[in-house]
Amino acid sequence: MLFNSLQYFIFLPLVLLVYYHVRHRTQNTFLLIASYFFYGSWDYRFLTLLIASTVVDYVVALRIAAAHEQGNATLARRWLMVSLVTQLGILGFFKYFDFFIGSAESLLNGLGISVSWPLLHIVLPVGISFYTFQSLSYTIDVYRRQLEPVRRLDDFALYVAFFPQLVAGPIERATTLIPQVQRPRIVTRTDWDRGLYLILVGLVRKVVIADGAALLVDRTFAAPHQFGPLQLSAGLVAYALQIYGDFSGYSNIARGSALLLGFDLMRNFRHPYFARNVSDFWRRWHISLSTWLRDYLYIPLGGNRKGRRRTYINLMITMVLGGLWHGASWNFVIWGTLHGVYLVIYQAVRRVRPAFLKSRAPSPSMLGNALAIGCTFVLSTFTWLFFRSHDVATTKAYLGGLFTLHGWLTVPAASVSGFGLLGVLVLLTLIIDVPQAITDDEFCYLRAGATARAFGAAAAVLLLALSGHTATPFIYFQF
Repeated sequence: MLFNSLQYFIFLPLVLLVYYHVRHRTQNTFLLIASYFFYGSWDYRFLTLLIASTVVDYVVALRIAAAHEQGNATLARRWLMVSLVTQLGILGFFKYFDFFIGSAESLLNGLGISVSWPLLHIVLPVGISFYTFQSLSYTIDVYRRQLEPVRRLDDFALYVAFFPQLVAGPIERATTLIPQVQRPRIVTRTDWDRGLYLILVGLVRKVVIADGAALLVDRTFAAPHQFGPLQLSAGLVAYALQIYGDFSGYSNIARGSALLLGFDLMRNFRHPYFARNVSDFWRRWHISLSTWLRDYLYIPLGGNRKGRRRTYINLMITMVLGGLWHGASWNFVIWGTLHGVYLVIYQAVRRVRPAFLKSRAPSPSMLGNALAIGCTFVLSTFTWLFFRSHDVATTKAYLGGLFTLHGWLTVPAASVSGFGLLGVLVLLTLIIDVPQAITDDEFCYLRAGATARAFGAAAAVLLLALSGHTATPFIYFQF
């Protein structure tokens, strides 16, 4: 049930109609049923996996709390390991089994050891990376004594399966979402205004910008050897727009839907292409994942507390595993490794010149700020090549065409319309992002007069109507 489909815009009003006419406890039960229906519409067989994952961590958290009350730290740690092994085992089996088996087979064959192991060709359950990480954060927080375990199974189940963010996040923390599940919720006029605004902006980001950019991206990546370096560069920029519009659009619709139900989900994107350095980029891109990796991986590894060399190692481990989280492919590992290298270089430069490239300090000039943003955009956009390529052959062909010395000034007539479309999509992205970034308020458009708001809404609806759209899956559903 895609957020950009007619089915969802029948499903959501029906949920709201019932939701607003029942009390808090019944609301929770109803939302849980609706969430399971929403998830089961993808493949009902994977509901059993979601429910089993939920029950395990519900029981584990209670056992950890009981062990803490007994003063038995060893037992509490053992119960935490049950959660880690279960959740990561499920994730590893469904997402990475074939990848590791295939990689090991290729390595051994390359060393002259002939092996042939069968692959399972397992269907990846949608959203598994998101809900396993969300559930894990709960048991870890209980183990750290940062959260009391949830006593009601239905409340915890709703936290794991809450349909607006179940499939592709944001990855919510138990410390913020569970209290919203447990207490009665009141939906205000402000919630409605902001919720509808986020849904509309999210649809424009996905249907108009991301799906529009996909026309250029798919053509370029399908046959990179047929294009010159300028067209390939445009294809990468188009993909930067596509993945940003696609994923931030999903997050917008998820948060907007949640607001209509009285829930406040975390903001997952904060204009990442306006970042002034790579560290700033990761404070703005997929915030729920980057903060999860920071709090549950980077800091437990030692963070920056164990010396310079260990800091660099911790950064590389975190980013490589963050890349692998996105998919069972060496291209994702390369993508994460590149970002790890960027972060290590950035940290090294900051140590040598502490006043250089400080992310929170204002740039000395508008030109300096623009150069910093431009360099960061180029670096991050280059890494999208590995994220988007589905095989080594495509990656090699794209890199070869991108770094050739010939053809930079040649623009075939057939490509002119593509550059024009890219310009329009860049402009639309800037129209949404620039006012929000300048005011540091993603709801700044709601402060405009009634006439301006009506004109903006009408323009957005017109763009959606003219897109000639058929519901296409969101990119992050595959992760």
